[in-house]
Amino acid sequence: MSTATDAPPERSMTDAAPRRGRRIAAWVSIGLALLVIGGIGGAMSAAYQWAQRDALDPDSAGPAGTRAIAEILRDHGVEVRVERDRASAAEALGTGRATLVLPDAPALSDDALAELADAATDVVLVEPRARTLDLLLPGSAPAGVAPDEAIDPGCEVEDALRAGAVAPGAVYAGDDGCYPASDGFGLVVGSVDGGRVAAIDARPLFTNEHLAENGNAALAVNLMGRHPLVVWYVPSPADTDLADTNPSLGDLTPPWVSAVIVLLLIAGIAAGVWRGRRFGPLVAERLPVTVRASETTEGRARLYARAGDPLHAADRLRIGALRRIAALLGLAPNDAAPEVADAAAGRTGLDRRAVRGILIDDIPRSDADLVALTTRLRDLEDAVRTAVRPERSPR
Repeated sequence: MSTATDAPPERSMTDAAPRRGRRIAAWVSIGLALLVIGGIGGAMSAAYQWAQRDALDPDSAGPAGTRAIAEILRDHGVEVRVERDRASAAEALGTGRATLVLPDAPALSDDALAELADAATDVVLVEPRARTLDLLLPGSAPAGVAPDEAIDPGCEVEDALRAGAVAPGAVYAGDDGCYPASDGFGLVVGSVDGGRVAAIDARPLFTNEHLAENGNAALAVNLMGRHPLVVWYVPSPADTDLADTNPSLGDLTPPWVSAVIVLLLIAGIAAGVWRGRRFGPLVAERLPVTVRASETTEGRARLYARAGDPLHAADRLRIGALRRIAALLGLAPNDAAPEVADAAAGRTGLDRRAVRGILIDDIPRSDADLVALTTRLRDLEDAVRTAVRPERSPR
């Protein structure tokens, strides 16, 4: 008795260890998956941010950066100062004659752009848009894209003539320009208050990957190196003077909202771990009523009798008999009724037509015929069983 009572606890303890190990392994796998997904997301975000910073950045050695032209200018004795806020750029421009290299700056207002350009002797717009062109080079505007081929200067500007042919990207409409293509010029030059403003698409010309092509490097040095100082302004969304910008969701919510959201997420995860339940084995539920098979059979028989349809009842009896006879003869469950009838006649030696009449053809017209058919079905099934499994004679 003691052995029988001690066996179940031992089995439960041995079964609990693998289940606990699988549960721990599942949580470890979930944690590793979250770490991998977070790492991939962080890497993609960092790559995107680096790609945004890389474009036309004089401190970037990537393909889209412009560090190469900045170093070439320094080798020619030109001081290059990279400024990332407007106040520092204006302060550097106030030290003497200088060239301002100005990419497109959508975060600055028209007044801020004009004030920054007025502090410089020369301005080189390296990626101008329509607003910047209209503000600093009145009468000029974007005019499409040049074909992908080198174009001669076709103008009297000395800087372009010394550089030679280049393959400009975007072209601009204007009164005076070089590298004519389509309906504009790859380089537009204008004189302003003893200085000069030049507009050019720097991405296909002055970036690190394209600087060595055609006369790109010479043109960049000629445009930017006219004065001993180059102030290269790198704009950013944070360096803005626009007061009516649309606030973000973070600006509209109090500072404590982000911390509360993070805390709620952590609390939700902790609650899920604490109260979570895995699906266990199926539990047999005791039904309030148990119906015996004989009662179900009798109830169905009463329904058939009340309906007065002996043929339907005969079909149900024949289906059951055919299934059992087919199993006795080793036939497939889906074999047709004529095949089962022929096999039964062949095994028992009975008349084939008589067996088919019992299993298929005879139609009962009354309850008496149904009772007679039931008896004949039972006798046929017994004959098949006897032929398949003959009783051994007693010793």
